[in-house]
Amino acid sequence: MERGPTFERCVVIDDDKDVLLSARLLLRDMFTVVDEFQSPADALDCIANAAPDVILLDANFGRGETNSSEGLDWLTRVLQVDPEAVVVMITAHGGLSVAVEAMKRGATDFVTKPWSNERLLATVRTAASLHQSREAASTERNRRVAAGAPAAAADPTFIGRSPGMARVFSLIEKAGPTEANVLILGENGTGKELVARELHRRSMRADGVLVSVDLGAVAENLFESELFGHSKGAFTDARSDRIGRIPAAQGGTLFLDEIGNLPLHLQPKLLTALERRQVIPVGSNKPVPIDVRVIAATNLPPERLQDERLFRQDLLFRLNTVEIEIPALRERREDILMLVRHFVDLYSRKYAKTARDLPADVAAALETHDWPGNVRALRHASERAVILGDGAAFRLEDFSLARRAAQSAPVPGPLRPSGEDLNLDRAERQMVEAALRMHGYNISSAATELGLSRAALYRRMEKYGL
Repeated sequence: MERGPTFERCVVIDDDKDVLLSARLLLRDMFTVVDEFQSPADALDCIANAAPDVILLDANFGRGETNSSEGLDWLTRVLQVDPEAVVVMITAHGGLSVAVEAMKRGATDFVTKPWSNERLLATVRTAASLHQSREAASTERNRRVAAGAPAAAADPTFIGRSPGMARVFSLIEKAGPTEANVLILGENGTGKELVARELHRRSMRADGVLVSVDLGAVAENLFESELFGHSKGAFTDARSDRIGRIPAAQGGTLFLDEIGNLPLHLQPKLLTALERRQVIPVGSNKPVPIDVRVIAATNLPPERLQDERLFRQDLLFRLNTVEIEIPALRERREDILMLVRHFVDLYSRKYAKTARDLPADVAAALETHDWPGNVRALRHASERAVILGDGAAFRLEDFSLARRAAQSAPVPGPLRPSGEDLNLDRAERQMVEAALRMHGYNISSAATELGLSRAALYRRMEKYGL
């Protein structure tokens, strides 16, 4: 089952034609357009006019240059052209020091050459998602300023008037300026990352970096290298020093997403690092002090999180000084039409579509739908309605609710499509939903049930708005 590109544009800047070709082939399924430039100067017009989702920038351009000074200077110029640009530095020399300096100057992340394809894809996807979040937040702020209305929060999807969301906003306001660790609970698609970003924005560390780590996507054998870093020669592919995600968040905020998917045998390593406020890179004996505020998130329900067979309680106590639970969309139905109108307005402007009415019967159906994928599913449905709908008013079919209801019908057996419906997309969606429900939306367990990797399950959840 084919999927289209997830993001619009990526710019790759490297003086090595082979690197440009490799990057284009690797990223072409993720981006609609991959622009290649051998000179940063040639790329500035594209960056200024096209606002790419991600810029991959080499650290060295001059023949024989290894100190990365030229690449760091170009990083500064790129951010002058577009202060909202998301730049991932490509480093081959200098290792840890170059990466730290690049992030101090405004780079979002870095990769080392020769790169691991899996790690590059994960890094670029995270960076592109960050750019989309910033762009959407900027659009919403401008819209609210023009309308003379105060923003409820920094992100446009982070809105609501229900009692459940009022409590979330209150907890963010109280906990944001403190140094307290925060644990965010909520189903997939409820906006846990948005809460984390708002906590960081309101904190005393707002001028520092926010480093996100999706623990559901980190391979177990790479856990220590990814989080703590490694020294050159620590293992076969360790051709240079690499700073870990935790040290990279120095002075800022560390967001540990999907903490509930961290295997039990790895949890003590994370707990030790947080308790001692230091990490030891793989292949090194020298501890690296860390000064980070930790925000964690999980889709595990509280009763499963308190099961000692799944999660160490001493780690839980370390993480949940403040606990924020985001209600599912079906538990705050009074917010649904507010979100629909926001998304319809957002995508109508994005795709230059004429405004359309939302009839009462369609609005009522949207409000009563359970939205198993929460706000993420509602957003995708609204975007499709804007793109595919026609006429003066929206229809129920524009939001695919009739098809969703059929797909959500009870199934005989946990992983068996209902009736004689042999449509592969509907059957796959049913099986994914059934596995998620069976395992209480634990991604690792559901993925194992389906015979998929966690990353593959995430892709299918995104595809079906779950």
